[in-house]
Amino acid sequence: MPTPPFPLAQPPRLKLSGVELVSTGIQAPHDACCSPANATRTNVGRRARLSELDSHLHCSIIGTCLSTHELRKLVPKFAGLDQRDASDLEIHHTAVELAIAGGPGAKALHKLLDDRYAVAIRRFDKAADDLELLSLWDDALKSGDIPPAYWALMTHPLTTMPVRQKAFGELHMLSHLVGAANRADIRRLVALEEENAALKEKIERQQSRMQQLAIERDASVAALNEQTARLQSNPLPADANGLEAEVRQLREWLAVADQRVALHMSRREAAEQRIQQEQDTITALRGSRDHALALLKLVQSECDALERATVDAVDASNGTGLRRASLVGVHGKRIVYVGGRPGSNAALKRLVGAAGGELLVHDGGVEDRKGLLAAALPGADFVVFPVDCVDHDSINTLKRICERHGIDYHPLRTASVASFVELIARLHPGHVAQLSNPPPSAFCLRHG
Repeated sequence: MPTPPFPLAQPPRLKLSGVELVSTGIQAPHDACCSPANATRTNVGRRARLSELDSHLHCSIIGTCLSTHELRKLVPKFAGLDQRDASDLEIHHTAVELAIAGGPGAKALHKLLDDRYAVAIRRFDKAADDLELLSLWDDALKSGDIPPAYWALMTHPLTTMPVRQKAFGELHMLSHLVGAANRADIRRLVALEEENAALKEKIERQQSRMQQLAIERDASVAALNEQTARLQSNPLPADANGLEAEVRQLREWLAVADQRVALHMSRREAAEQRIQQEQDTITALRGSRDHALALLKLVQSECDALERATVDAVDASNGTGLRRASLVGVHGKRIVYVGGRPGSNAALKRLVGAAGGELLVHDGGVEDRKGLLAAALPGADFVVFPVDCVDHDSINTLKRICERHGIDYHPLRTASVASFVELIARLHPGHVAQLSNPPPSAFCLRHG
């Protein structure tokens, strides 16, 4: 998220439409990167246009209120981007630049936002002052319907700088709730396991009770059958009416017992179905958690390797003359890279060349003839290919040729530079210790 368009610490006291806001007492910094842009509006009686807002707000508005799919259809019409090959970051960055520059691109973005959130704009138009605007914004935060309310609030004619500061800050803090959501899933898994154990114990008690009731019912049926047989074999005594009433009472009691047994059986079946559903849910959650942890570990290793390669490239450009261990494994090596994207392939060529190696790229048959693949592989030290950006026919051909010539081949998770750098570090375990202890990052969470 870019630098906020206002100082991060408020003045000691701030009044907003008669309501006094108490600050934290921390003095605002005077860094140039934290100062708001001098955006002015000539007509305050109408809603603000997207290009008239502070340039630091455009990133949060476009990233929150518009999806990548919508931007991918609109932005290439006003910028020289390939709608298919451009990354999500490039699309988002270009959209922010269009919004800052104004012109047709900013007007198209503004119209798209107005058309999509027309209902929220009409709802916010009813607000008479900034307190009512904040009330509507708080309601949107509670209901989770944030994008429409954010756009309507930022462009409302009565919105003041303190109101925009409050909305921007609360939207920024929502990004920190992603990690909390993962922890909530773990707590829910633990709660489900405890509930599962309690249900199992309850079912065991119910089964024991049902067995006892079944034994009592069988004994009662046997006693009734014996008494019925005895009455049928012997002539009715003088008090036959009393015996018939007793038999009716016993039959009624037996019917009630059968109903109770049927009720407990239905409850047991329902409990068994529920516990099976809970077990399936727990299994799915565990699988999802394990997959997420594995992917997180892999991405972390790629990030560490890429950070080390970036530091090496910076040291080399500064003329320190020191050779780091991140890509030393490619020194003097001839590597064939099949597939990938033109941008990342060019970056990989520069990295391998700077490390003293040679990288030969074949796109798998998009522009290069597939017949050249068989001629490029012999003589290579090893072959790599990204599984997400190469066709199956090229992979099968590559495997056959590599097995024929005894050449090692390694698949990559993605066509990114990070996946390639992580593979090189993994192929040379002697350098993993350096990758596992990267230098402290020089990135500032506040100034970038």
